[in-house]
Amino acid sequence: MAHTVVASVDRTIAAPAEAVYRYVSATPLHAELLPHPFYDFRLEEGDVGEGSVASYKIKFAGGVRQLRMRVTEPEPGRTVVHTDLNGSGLVTTFTIAPHGDQARVNIVSRFDGETGVAGFVERIAAPIRLRRVHAKELARLDARARRATDLRSSALHTQNQTRTQS
Repeated sequence: MAHTVVASVDRTIAAPAEAVYRYVSATPLHAELLPHPFYDFRLEEGDVGEGSVASYKIKFAGGVRQLRMRVTEPEPGRTVVHTDLNGSGLVTTFTIAPHGDQARVNIVSRFDGETGVAGFVERIAAPIRLRRVHAKELARLDARARRATDLRSSALHTQNQTRTQS
């Protein structure tokens, strides 16, 4: 009997929810956040949000899986869903919520697991590995958000200094 494998991780990101949502929903920007074991990213359709399709490979469980993910936005501004069109059953949901002047991001991945002994091992190993991968993805998202915030702060500081000197 098949089972569903689920992995979930969340983190506070040092940027407003609207900015974080833009990073996650803009497929080329999101691709920059994907850590190893993702590689060979290709944008096939669209660019931002609903209807975009991207393909990439992932080294996982001793092999390589080709994923072709379609983006949907069931709750624009809050939820982005990536669904594999290649039949793996993989669905990854990104939920972004305001958290003061920052954002709280939750990533949940689900897929139909193997049966038998392989399924038993997968139920144990896959969630651990996926949580690690998603934690790295969120760390990259936070770092990018912090850099963008630092750049904005620096630009405002320079602008204010220029006004003061005039």
